[in-house]
Amino acid sequence: MSVILILLIASISVAAVFLIAFLWGVKSGQFEDDYSPASRILFDDKPAVPKQTHRITKTQ
Repeated sequence: MSVILILLIASISVAAVFLIAFLWGVKSGQFEDDYSPASRILFDDKPAVPKQTHRITKTQ
């Protein structure tokens, strides 16, 4: 019976920590940007610039 009580207290503590972290994130403005994640997929990325390779040629 005491194990159930320990697990209950531990689970409520973990849930309280997650609730506090969520409320802190909401208060600090973590979830304010609604527009850019949805529209970011619509814009193309700039093409990657290929690296130049330097070839050393031997002249005889």
